[in-house]
Amino acid sequence: MTLPESPDAFKDATWEDILPYYEALASRPLDRSNVEAWLSDWSSFESLLSEAGALASFAYTCDTSDPAREEAQLRFGTQISPKARAQRVRLQERLVELAYERAGLETTVQRFRNQMELFSPANVPLFSELSKLETEWSKVNGAMTVEWDGGEKTPSQLLPFLQSNDRSLRERAFRMRANPYIEQRDMLADIFDRMYDLRQHVAHNAGFENFRDFIHREKNRFDYTPEDCIRFHEAVETAVLPAVKRIMDRRRRQMGLDVVRPWDVTADTRGRPALKPFEDIPTFIDRAGAVFGQVDPAFQTYYQSMADADLLDLDNRKGKAPGAYCQTLAFSKMPLIFMNAVGVDRDVSTLLHESGHAFHSLEASKLPLLFQRHPGSEMAEVASMSMELLAAPFIDRDSGGYYNPEDARRSRVELLEGIVLFFPHCASVDAFQHWIYLDKDGRDADARDRKWLELRTRFEGPSVDWTGLDAERIARWYQQPHFFGSPFYYIEYGIAQLGALQVWRNSLRDGGEAVGKYREALALGATRPLPELFKAAGARLIFDSDGMGELISLVEEQLSDLGG
Repeated sequence: MTLPESPDAFKDATWEDILPYYEALASRPLDRSNVEAWLSDWSSFESLLSEAGALASFAYTCDTSDPAREEAQLRFGTQISPKARAQRVRLQERLVELAYERAGLETTVQRFRNQMELFSPANVPLFSELSKLETEWSKVNGAMTVEWDGGEKTPSQLLPFLQSNDRSLRERAFRMRANPYIEQRDMLADIFDRMYDLRQHVAHNAGFENFRDFIHREKNRFDYTPEDCIRFHEAVETAVLPAVKRIMDRRRRQMGLDVVRPWDVTADTRGRPALKPFEDIPTFIDRAGAVFGQVDPAFQTYYQSMADADLLDLDNRKGKAPGAYCQTLAFSKMPLIFMNAVGVDRDVSTLLHESGHAFHSLEASKLPLLFQRHPGSEMAEVASMSMELLAAPFIDRDSGGYYNPEDARRSRVELLEGIVLFFPHCASVDAFQHWIYLDKDGRDADARDRKWLELRTRFEGPSVDWTGLDAERIARWYQQPHFFGSPFYYIEYGIAQLGALQVWRNSLRDGGEAVGKYREALALGATRPLPELFKAAGARLIFDSDGMGELISLVEEQLSDLGG
């Protein structure tokens, strides 16, 4: 099989151009004497195709208003990717039937067997329709703007105003940021209704009663159960909610407020100007390299190679899809980073986070086969969340970073407080999805909104006063990309945050050893089961309130030391 020299060959490809490569792999004689060469050829082909699709997706999310980019995104998402899924199952069956296993391939074979069992030809067109709807959601979000002081801004561009010392300005920014989602709620709910129907149909075709149970298997979650997720939700109530109350009570006292309102959560409690880490995107990019070099010189080298290759699209602008992500270019063995920076402190932690994904990709790219490189998202998020914590001590200007010593301390306080406040959000997002796909009312838009309010009240408690803000609170779930584009991709963040806190705890004792173990775990890619990947990084899986509470106590101790 002669492969193209680069993914450019597939840039404008149709399914008819792609299918012959799968046919060649499916028809080639296969036995134990040539299976490694066959796997290598399959991996190389998938790397080319994957990179072509990744570049099309990246280009579209950078400008959702461009019809040509939308057409390319839809061609890969609705024509090529769903049909490629079916062809991969054919090839997976060949390897599994050969009963070929070796060191480093065990988890790959397990994953292939699982995907074979879940595959249904009837689902191919359904995945195509789901991809169309995801593109539709991105387009609606990318076009959102608000009128602000005589000009036009995206909702993300209002984030700096939420850190103003002017409380009335913060409130106005908070309400305005929610407005587009309130105004377009019916359109967004309709998109989700159609996604819901398709997802439940996918599950039924694969032999499952509901989409939750299907996706749990589809994500290869062999090391924990849906019941473990429920235990996680309960642990957040027990171990985290009291810490949230302490943080908010301290904020209320320091700000001299009767009650904390949602627009008070991100403002400085002592009336200092909001942290402003950079004035322009080139400065934002340049300083991060020195920060990573303080963690490990290899990380600075990795990061600089991405910057030199123009693989960082970091600024927010109209037409750009919301959110942030890191995507691997499998053939080039290079990652790219997409985000929406607007000049706030959170931009720094987001870049550290996505760069952790990038370093994971680069460490794992040394493995020979594409199938060995990408573990489940739980371990992928350990890579990213650990980097936020490992790099945080070096964001001061003396280390090459962004802040004077006092502002660096403030930033670290915000990071650690944000970790505590994250867990209630994580639990509510995951619990919401469990309910949606298990309860018949999950198909009802009004019932979904009521359930979201119920869960936010349960997991966030009364520390923040949301009186009169039901519409704005409901708008929050319509902003969450994972509900629309990556269903059930959220509990991973919680599991991973607990893993990352353990890596960080290790670094407080011995930074060099902790970073060394972290890199060793990243380099394993997907070659070991999840518990072993956590163990390699110096961590363990945690779902109980005791384990969660111990780590939250450590965070609170560090906050006290930092004067938070």
